[in-house]
Amino acid sequence: MGYQDVYDSWKSDPEGFWMQAAEAIDWEKKPSKALSDLGDNMYEWFADGMTNTCWNAVDRHVENGRGEQTAIIYDSPITHTKREITFVELRNRVATLAGALRAKGVEKGDRVIIYMPMIPEALEAMLACARLGAVHSVVFGGFAANELAVRIDDAKPKAIIAASCGLEPGRVVHYKPLLDGAIDLADHKPDFCVIFQREQEVAELKEGRDFNWHGFQYGVEPADCVPVEGNHPAYILYTSGTTGAPKGVIRHTGGQLVALNWTMKNIYNVDPGDVFWAASDVGWVVGHSYICYGPLIHGNTTIVFEGKPVGTPDPGTFWRVIEEHKVKTFFTAPTAFRAVKREDPTGEYVKKYDLSCLEQVFLAGERADPDTIVWAQDQLQKPIIDHWWQTELGFPGVCNPVGIELLPVKLGSPSVPLPGYEMKIVDDAGNELPRGELGAIVTPLPLPPGTFPNLWNAEDRYKKSYLTNFPGYYETGDAGMIDEDGYLYIMARTDDVINVAGHRLSTGGMEEVLADHPDVAECAVIGVSDSLKGQMPLGFLCLNAGTEKPHDEIVKEVIKLVREKIGPVAAFKLCCVVDRLPKTRSGKILRGTMVSIADGKEYKMPATIDDPAILDEIKLALQGLGYAKG
Repeated sequence: MGYQDVYDSWKSDPEGFWMQAAEAIDWEKKPSKALSDLGDNMYEWFADGMTNTCWNAVDRHVENGRGEQTAIIYDSPITHTKREITFVELRNRVATLAGALRAKGVEKGDRVIIYMPMIPEALEAMLACARLGAVHSVVFGGFAANELAVRIDDAKPKAIIAASCGLEPGRVVHYKPLLDGAIDLADHKPDFCVIFQREQEVAELKEGRDFNWHGFQYGVEPADCVPVEGNHPAYILYTSGTTGAPKGVIRHTGGQLVALNWTMKNIYNVDPGDVFWAASDVGWVVGHSYICYGPLIHGNTTIVFEGKPVGTPDPGTFWRVIEEHKVKTFFTAPTAFRAVKREDPTGEYVKKYDLSCLEQVFLAGERADPDTIVWAQDQLQKPIIDHWWQTELGFPGVCNPVGIELLPVKLGSPSVPLPGYEMKIVDDAGNELPRGELGAIVTPLPLPPGTFPNLWNAEDRYKKSYLTNFPGYYETGDAGMIDEDGYLYIMARTDDVINVAGHRLSTGGMEEVLADHPDVAECAVIGVSDSLKGQMPLGFLCLNAGTEKPHDEIVKEVIKLVREKIGPVAAFKLCCVVDRLPKTRSGKILRGTMVSIADGKEYKMPATIDDPAILDEIKLALQGLGYAKG
């Protein structure tokens, strides 16, 4: 069957399609039906089935004779460490950790926050939670203390599992002080913390609360897998990198198992036993779906890589890992390829390695610009597949389905909708637009299994954020168009979220931080194009009358504030002082126009602008920062 046949089979019988896909999962009790309509545009998949994620990701492969197959390859050029963990070793390690958590009172439904770097123990912690039916929430290692505190207060974890530190090229990131600071700031306090001590930094443990990872597990009874309902939350993943209330995306157990397993062959074109590598981080949805769960559920070998695309030690790192570990499918972000391209434009490092094992490369996390795709195509001589999805969706919504049929690649498009999605372009009133016209991207409800059924303890916000503007549809928050062949083009965000090296960050959240400075009267943050990170935040400050402090001093202070409040992930380094901001007569700041000026693009003078002369002042300020060159 080709793509169109598979897509049509889903469209003609969506529930039958996913029930058939569910046959590939081990169920303690098979679901009686695929979809439950809860009313008011709320749905659940496989709700009355009973299963366990850890059983499907680990134990069943041991039971089926694959115990000696490598489950996890750990490759850390930062620590010069490589090791392999088989499925049987992984089962034993996870069962012991789960047993230790259970002995300290962690049960089905309890939340556990995981705050770890890219080490195998991060996956073991996730799987140990899944084994018990506990709900994990992985927080990106090194996130600022107050950001972690907000997540602690929202998830209310019984336990936190952390590492003593993370490692960046040339520096150690101290996790334990951040964790201690977060717990001090949070109203909710965990019962206990488990700390994996890394040799690069041994952290001081707080007596009575903190336990050493190894000592904690000594002498405990290993835990068996606890069957949970198909609609039991597997995890909470917070999408927002802002100072506002975070959005806790939840993922149901049954739907995640079915959807991720289906994607491994049909999208990523790997068979059980093949090596699959997603060069991401466990703190992101890619890390959940395609470092931890997807590959292991499907019986693939997954790679946990602790390094960077360049500098650990050179721009040949990706190719070294692919050759050495026989990677069949590689998945990374366009940002990573841009960094490699910048250091090795002619592909001298590519030529040093035998990449004959590699069959396809997937890019996601932000829009893959045509230049980067063409460079990768030229250097690797493999299919380079851009594909689109979101934290909320959990797996690709639009993609060239290589495992079903490799469709023609169109630069600038992530290709076609996958089963479960019927992308439409609508105007502000929800009317469907003709092919080729730009509008909001939506897809009809229900969303497929494996997507988010709700937000953690925030159903009203879920409905308001995603379901209200276009009744009967899921609002993606992206704008784009569909061409005559049905290919989707994602053009921009429809709100003020910018994408910095794969991190979705709200400019509104940064503005909140800037506005907190005592000398700042008004401010705006926009996302400007950046050749390496995709976008970078750029701030404009209007100061209070009578402020005597030098402008450059205030700029330094607000940059420091953003780093403290949101974290280094915001990459906030560009900021300038201006007399006033361009606005409409109603007071709305013209951020879109400012972005166009910064990126050197043509723009139409907004009809409602209050004072057009302000745009010339903004352009001068941007030129002072090296922008607005067009």
